[in-house]
Amino acid sequence: MATRAQPAVQIRAARDGDLDDVAAIERAVFKDPWSRRSFVDLVDAKNVLFLVAQSGSTTVAGYAVVLIAGGESELANLAVSRLMQKQGVGRRLVSEAVEQARSRGARLMFLEVRESNASAIGLYTDAGFEAIGRRARYYARPIEDAIVMRATLPPGG
Repeated sequence: MATRAQPAVQIRAARDGDLDDVAAIERAVFKDPWSRRSFVDLVDAKNVLFLVAQSGSTTVAGYAVVLIAGGESELANLAVSRLMQKQGVGRRLVSEAVEQARSRGARLMFLEVRESNASAIGLYTDAGFEAIGRRARYYARPIEDAIVMRATLPPGG
């Protein structure tokens, strides 16, 4: 059986020139998207990992935003363009986010995910996250609970 080739994707730090693409993906993927302005200050923020997955020479295929404080981190936002979904881009972003957060001293990573988002829950579970709680009515459009997940990031590589 033939397998589909994984796209050539480079994970790198986000730059100002990526913001229009990031905002476009955000609007296309989420019903209650962050504004473009929400991403602007994250590019150079000291305690933020803002990563993009670049496909080809210029196309942003997805992004991840991780907030880091002390020994903890939060995967605050992750999205992959609709054209690049189901091709391993999200998996690569999560893996790189975890590794970079660990290298910055984070020992735990948390996230919230819509309880109906089975594919994202599967992605996070495969990456070592476990469900630890629920936030009732966390999402507004539509109203839905969030599953709180946590991963332990042991020291070292």
